[in-house]
Amino acid sequence: MSDQQIVKNNLDYTLFSWAKQGNLNPINASHAKGSYFYDREGKKYLDFSSQLMNVNIGHGDQRITEAVTKQMKEVSYVYPGMATDVRGELGKKIAEITPGNLTKTFFTLGGAEAIENGIKLARMYTGRHKIITHYRAYHGATYGAISAGGDPRRFPVDSQAMPNVVHVENPYAYRCPWNSSSIEECGELALAHLERVIQFQNPDSVAAILFEGESGSSGCIKYPPMYLKKVRKICDAYGILLIVDEVMSGFGRTGKMFGIDHHNVTPDIMCLAKGLTSGYLPLGGTVVTDTIANYFNDHPMIIGLTYSAHPTLCAAALENIRIIEEEQLVERASKMGAYIEAEIEKLKTKHPSIGDFRNTGLLGCVELVKNRKTKEPITPWNAKPDQMEVTNKMAAKIRELGMFTFVRWNWIFIAPPLNVSKEEVDEGLKIVSQAIAIADQYCN
Repeated sequence: MSDQQIVKNNLDYTLFSWAKQGNLNPINASHAKGSYFYDREGKKYLDFSSQLMNVNIGHGDQRITEAVTKQMKEVSYVYPGMATDVRGELGKKIAEITPGNLTKTFFTLGGAEAIENGIKLARMYTGRHKIITHYRAYHGATYGAISAGGDPRRFPVDSQAMPNVVHVENPYAYRCPWNSSSIEECGELALAHLERVIQFQNPDSVAAILFEGESGSSGCIKYPPMYLKKVRKICDAYGILLIVDEVMSGFGRTGKMFGIDHHNVTPDIMCLAKGLTSGYLPLGGTVVTDTIANYFNDHPMIIGLTYSAHPTLCAAALENIRIIEEEQLVERASKMGAYIEAEIEKLKTKHPSIGDFRNTGLLGCVELVKNRKTKEPITPWNAKPDQMEVTNKMAAKIRELGMFTFVRWNWIFIAPPLNVSKEEVDEGLKIVSQAIAIADQYCN
């Protein structure tokens, strides 16, 4: 089949996410290896955002193929009421690497389903109904998950949103809603705001607070050092569960196994996906503490999925986690993240449009502004199509120069595979610098 026919079939018979379906020009992917993928014309692209921040071990690792093939030769699928060795092994492994007394996992097919079931479990366990989340957060695209997120992608469907979601402001120090003078002060004011909202909403009605383990596509907003510890204390004071969304920040992405590990906090429920299999196959999980698990020994747990604990997917996850540990990719992410931070500091002296760089391990984004003093964004938050000129030019330049990364409004994301080399990082930052040079032209 010709390259043109492949693209035509995709455009004629499939729908693409988050886009007008007319005038699309998708990369026609052929194969991938390590930190690179290739189109069918032979052009090489550096993958500087691990696709959608999920290909943690890099592309084309045939050890995953071998593990999956071996499992499929034994048993490809059984209904989720059956036990399999790989299901038990993966559950045990997750219990070992997650913090505190998180002990049992309900397996899903992705992050949004993990969030959906985390919310359901919190409501069943507490008998309460309200869920408190951040405005600047994204938790997935199913109805419950997109309602829980504050991201504007929910706007086209929020006339029928899941009820009883209450949003609060993030401790976004660079653009602090309370005009604080430090990240610590912003954190304290955000905590006071959170507790006021809980009191206004009736604490006895709040089932859970749902926050990301580390901020992702909403701008990699850094948590103040004490913030999540104090959120945990607020939860305990009011009998509220803490759900942490580690879909993007889990499995080494932040230089710790999980984003929450930077804060020495144990949530009641942890939602996983993406790096759980490094995107090789779709799998997610909702992990609960022994306390919650024990509650359902005597109470029906009314959740279920046809493909929960799918043996083939579990095999991919087990091998993926083994690779992450054996190759010390968590430590490598931390080390390479520190290198990137130092290099971006150098770029700040060259590019007046760099307003801020927020990064944890290999989950970071450059925030671009027209003026560092006023912090006016180079492209507004939730910009309309006619306001996207700079963003579109930067994204086009990045693609032209042979790189793929997530560019959104005034943010350029940097989240390569955890085994990215220093030379590959240098290559990527050189391309990022050329894209930022476009934004520099719009500074005042």
